[in-house]
Parts: sequence; C-alpha cells; structure tokens
Amino acid sequence: MPSASFSPHPLPERSRSGNTPTIPKGTAVVIELLQGLWTTFKHIFKKPVTVSYPEERVPLAPRYRGRHILVVDEDGMERCVGCELCAVACPADAIYIEPAENTPEERRSHGERYAKVYKIHMLRCIFCGYCEEACPEDAIFMGKEYELASYDRSDFIYGKEKLMMSLREALRQRPDISLEKIHRD
Repeated sequence: MPSASFSPHPLPERSRSGNTPTIPKGTAVVIELLQGLWTTFKHIFKKPVTVSYPEERVPLAPRYRGRHILVVDEDGMERCVGCELCAVACPADAIYIEPAENTPEERRSHGERYAKVYKIHMLRCIFCGYCEEACPEDAIFMGKEYELASYDRSDFIYGKEKLMMSLREALRQRPDISLEKIHRD
C-alpha cells in the first residue's frame, strides 16, 4: 500500500490536459488595471480625509489631553501644594516634584507647602491624564496645545515657568471644566 505523502506547498490543480489553468497575460493586466481604476473612481466623490495642516486645523475632542497646565489663582498664588500625588499617579514616572515649606514672609500657595521644583519630562509622558485626576487641589490640567516639537531634547523637560498659567487662561483652553468645580471655598 503506497503511503500518503505530505507536501507543505500543494501544487495548483491541473486541468484535464495536464497544464495549469492560466489567464492570458494581457487579460490579467487589464483586469488589475480596471480594479485599480474602480477603487480610484469610488473615492473621487467622497469627502477628503486629509486637511492642509498648518492652514486648517481638525477640531479637537472635548476630552483631548494635550500639554499640561499648572494653575495660578487670580491672587497670584500657586494652586499646587507639593503633595506629590500627581507624581505617584504617573505610570510613566514623568513628573518630578521637590516640595518646600511656605514661610510667613513668603507664601507661594494656599497650603503649608508648595512645589519648589516641578518638572514634567514630556518625552516620557503618555498623556494619560492620571495626574489631573489625582490632584486634590485641581492644580494641574491637560490643555489643548499639541504642537510640542523641538530640535533639542532638553526642551522637553518642562519646568514650572513653562507650565504655569492663570486660572482664566486655563479655563479658556478647557471650556468643559466649570469654574464652580475648581472654585476655592
């Protein structure tokens, strides 16, 4: 009894004459050309998906998470009290905070402490928004700015000076957040 042989690459089925079925070469080229043209003609009358980026901008989703904003109250006091909860919540370990004590002569925040050093490493940040959720003082927000390109890696470490923004400016960037939500009692 002959044993059945296994071939990993089976041969194409042969016609009765023993030759492989073929389509004339010219016909195959015409069929492929017509398929390509059909795809092109289908998309001619559809709305284009691309925009001319610098001139036109795609509207952002209401919950879009862009560059971080550290909020400064109307009275000039920082909202951040240096609790470091945002740094603990950050899964990418992109936030570094060095807290310091407020003194009676020089008060920087409403709490007992303030963030002496506040840095966010933007190349490590994954823009998850956990820092915003973890902050008990509503001191950090994810803004709408997304043009963060630079030629120098050191430009991607944002300090307090680059992150700070007044409360009014922050609310202008985030209209989905109400003033009542972050109002201090």
